[in-house]
Amino acid sequence: MTPLHYQTATALAKQIRGGKIGCLEILEIFLERTTRHNPTLNAIIVLEEDKARTRAREADSAVARGEVWGPLHGVPMTIKESFNVAGTPTTWGVPDHKDNIAAEDALSVTRMKAAGVTLFGKTNVPLLLGDWQSFNTIYGTTNNPWDVTRSPGGSSGGSAAALAAGLTGIDTGSDIGASIRNPAHYCGVFGHKPTYGILPPTGQSLPGNNTAPDLGVIGPLARGADDLEVATLAMAGSGGRDAAGWDLNLGKPAKTALKDFKVALVLEDQNCAIDGEYADQLQATVERLAALGVQVDDKARPVANSKRAHLVYLMLLRAATGARLENDVIAAHRARAEASDADDLSYKTIVDRAVTMSHKEWLSWNEERELLCREWAGFFEDYDLVLTPMAASAAFPHNQVGDRADRTIPVNNGHQSTLDQMFWAGYPSVVFLPGTCAPVGFTRSGLPCGLQIIGPHLSDLTTIHFARLIEQNLGGFVAPEGYS
Repeated sequence: MTPLHYQTATALAKQIRGGKIGCLEILEIFLERTTRHNPTLNAIIVLEEDKARTRAREADSAVARGEVWGPLHGVPMTIKESFNVAGTPTTWGVPDHKDNIAAEDALSVTRMKAAGVTLFGKTNVPLLLGDWQSFNTIYGTTNNPWDVTRSPGGSSGGSAAALAAGLTGIDTGSDIGASIRNPAHYCGVFGHKPTYGILPPTGQSLPGNNTAPDLGVIGPLARGADDLEVATLAMAGSGGRDAAGWDLNLGKPAKTALKDFKVALVLEDQNCAIDGEYADQLQATVERLAALGVQVDDKARPVANSKRAHLVYLMLLRAATGARLENDVIAAHRARAEASDADDLSYKTIVDRAVTMSHKEWLSWNEERELLCREWAGFFEDYDLVLTPMAASAAFPHNQVGDRADRTIPVNNGHQSTLDQMFWAGYPSVVFLPGTCAPVGFTRSGLPCGLQIIGPHLSDLTTIHFARLIEQNLGGFVAPEGYS
């Protein structure tokens, strides 16, 4: 039988409702495991043990009265450090914000508590959530449970590491450049980037920022696909002013069996080479899916010009994240942009132009995005889903030296810019589409592999369901050794 600490959140909730385990009892299991294993991983960087125990006792009393708060009643939960949780720091890894204590919970925290969770801690992030590693000068470096010399991913790296090591029941992260999907892939857990806008990010922002960023979303990470669905539905729905008149209705999957699905497979693209070990495992996974009846087309492509689509993503992405920059930094970007050659499309020059573009220029890029949205929509008239890699490789060794734009990762016995793999992040993100990352086995070197499942606008429950079908038919989360 699967140990309690590695069971899914929905399985734990079922046992709590059935009286097989108490809310305080399961919380203590996770707290003990955090004490034992977190020093090696540094995944959970803020703990609220006393508040959590009080909440767990209240949850136990509710069960005794026959009350159930929600589908995750009593399940211990952690959350990414960038979310406001009343009384705890929200720093985004920025030293100047180390004393910023949230006055109230983020809306998603409120909604997850309404679903019944016992929130007991916060998980680590990189500086400004801007890396596929998770380290900062406030909290230090988070390690991957599968190999502590490697990155757990970013920016929700602490979340994925805590789940993989069995330190928490469920977690919520954020994603603008694969920050949910990438850590899920590196650590062998499930992650869901929802359709843009359906999960309000209110309270998941830098101090002083009150508007939702372009492209950015929040979403769950978990050890099972069912958990993704429950948490997505718990956090979804209009918020703020919209709540007075808008309702969200996510349609249930129209197709329920593997044999019902027609999918496009995109395992290679000019924008990013894929490491052979990772590509081989994804290919083997898709061949097994095809043997189970999935109709697979490896020639179809959602967009005709993926290079241009990626440029649109990078321009809009860096325009959005540029809002985090100080005025003197913006001035330096502007000077470099003005001095650059018109034909220079190197990454650093793209950033210079993106963070300093005029509103008219932004509107032009946004117009291109709208055309991409329509191109994808037309593609989905013939295909149900698109399956892709989630990165260029499996988890790479820690590399914190120098500027992120200058770092490389090992791919096919060579060195590739770590930024190339942003292509797979932006493939669905630039057009606001849902993307679910499901674990699908391991490289020959024993590192987890994630498959990205992209679906049409608002088809979140379908991409999650396809992940569920993979889990049921091919297997899902596997626990790393050394954390029993």
